[in-house]
Amino acid sequence: MSEPRTRSERIERIERIERIDAVTATTARLRAEIPTVRAGDLSELVARAERVDASLSLDELVGLAGRLRRLIDEPTLDLLTDLADHGTRAGAALVRGLPVGRVPTTPSRPGGSVGKDRISELVLLTAARLLGQPIGYRPEHGGEVVQDIVPTADGARRQVSTSSDVELAFHTETAFHRHKPRYLLLLCLRGDPAGATTLCSVHDVLDAVSEQTRAAMREPRFRIGVDESFTGTRSSHLSAPLALVTGTADEPSFTYDADLMVGTDVEAQRTLDEVRDAVGDQQRSVVLEAGDLLVVDNLRAVHGRSPFPARFDGTDRWLQRTFVVPDLARSAPDRTGRILETTVL
Repeated sequence: MSEPRTRSERIERIERIERIDAVTATTARLRAEIPTVRAGDLSELVARAERVDASLSLDELVGLAGRLRRLIDEPTLDLLTDLADHGTRAGAALVRGLPVGRVPTTPSRPGGSVGKDRISELVLLTAARLLGQPIGYRPEHGGEVVQDIVPTADGARRQVSTSSDVELAFHTETAFHRHKPRYLLLLCLRGDPAGATTLCSVHDVLDAVSEQTRAAMREPRFRIGVDESFTGTRSSHLSAPLALVTGTADEPSFTYDADLMVGTDVEAQRTLDEVRDAVGDQQRSVVLEAGDLLVVDNLRAVHGRSPFPARFDGTDRWLQRTFVVPDLARSAPDRTGRILETTVL
């Protein structure tokens, strides 16, 4: 870049650099940190989990988890209560050091584990019951309420949770469904240092985009497709127009999917492009290790995952996942027990 020759050009350049520096400093200062605690003593909860009958049904296990909420350690209880009551600017919270029990070799497919106890399932469901009601979706993982998230050979390059070779694009979980979860819980049983979970808060996105884009994000000028984990293939069907952001300035809600969302006009598509860039710039990542529980507020943050090398030898990354809604009543017409039966745009 050539040096400015006149005094006015030099002043203009200095002012431009100062503006850029100010924006950079503000962004760095405002980018949301993820509230994190280390779990306290959960020995009594583990003892109860070790006595769980293997034949216990899902409803019985979730019911037991609800009763065992009183055994959750104080740091975890305080963090998740604050998340439910007030939210976090990051749209997420992290608990480290939770017990996960005996972890056998990573299965080659979801639901294929052998020789595993039920400690991690009960820990995950107990945390979920602090936030609401855990649910499953019939089209995805057969409706399992606790899902094994492991790499599979046939999903390696697809935009699904069982991928590994590709970056999982930023998205709101089940954004196309009218009963999308409020919270997504990910409990790590076996980590991989290359497999980072990525996050971006709606607050950070709104701070990073232009005023014009913020206004456009609140207009119903965007449509979204159905995740291929629900359909088994890429679908061309799109939702009715919706807004990216709803709610108040202090409590905005974000609906976004970098892979499945399109604008209804040229300006809306430009808005999506700016949002995509902002999410990429403002993202942060968390490498989950065994015993880490990441709770994502699905209204306040989008998430994704970096690529990682899958070996398919029993040592691969293994998470357990559940979805939480505030209550079960509003989804009753679309539900059997805790399982939502429909794909609803």
